[in-house]
Amino acid sequence: MNLFNLENKIILVTGACGVLGGGIAKYLLENKATVLILHYKETPLKSAVSELKKISEKVEGYLCNVVEEKSLKAVAEKIMTAYGKIDVLINAAGGNKPGATIGPDQSVFEVDVEQFKQVIDLNLFGSIIPSLVFGKEMAKHKKGTIINVSSMAADRALTRVMGYSASKAAVDNFTKWLAVELAQKYGDGMRVNAIAPGFFIGNQNRALLTNEDGSYSERGNTIIKNTPMNRFGDADELNGAIHYLCSNASKFVTGIVIPIDGGFSAFSGV
Repeated sequence: MNLFNLENKIILVTGACGVLGGGIAKYLLENKATVLILHYKETPLKSAVSELKKISEKVEGYLCNVVEEKSLKAVAEKIMTAYGKIDVLINAAGGNKPGATIGPDQSVFEVDVEQFKQVIDLNLFGSIIPSLVFGKEMAKHKKGTIINVSSMAADRALTRVMGYSASKAAVDNFTKWLAVELAQKYGDGMRVNAIAPGFFIGNQNRALLTNEDGSYSERGNTIIKNTPMNRFGDADELNGAIHYLCSNASKFVTGIVIPIDGGFSAFSGV
């Protein structure tokens, strides 16, 4: 028996039009899973599906908003009609807003509360609502895996990213809480875990971590000095942990958050 076989699994990925979510979707397709990607904008969704179909025909896109319950329920109904089950949900949708980040010359008292709320909405409720909607379908079969995407910002007091840190810390707590709730109520076939990426350069944080000439910014250099592996991560370095959590190799694993950070969380700074 191959504990890591993904061939017959139906895997949903939110945020698959982004760098990290897109990389995860690509990897899962390469490993013969059926991948259903969810996004709230039609044009990027179609583009992502078209690109992924170059790897495998076992991919479909669904237009919906991860923070709108009605939208997600409509998609859940379509998916259950078409496939009859959902094996894995990966909540990779997330992001930050400039107003929820404290600039180098700003005070915490200048934070934009409305943008702070938007960041909480996307990162926290963008994981909670899909988990409840699609998790309910999993619970009917007493089998399913939910994987949330946390961050190093959840466990460490990283300067500046105030809204993002608060929302990801809540994702950690929700992951553990839901893991306990589902296992106790629906049995050992229901699992909830998370990955906590360290520092990966993407479109949203590029300006924070690098200068216009491509060199590291002051913040970028500080992060590298506190990362024992002395580099930023590559998106494909999330795939091993994702594969493990999706597969039967982790069937007695629930309620954990796996750091994928080059040693950042282990380093004391001295």
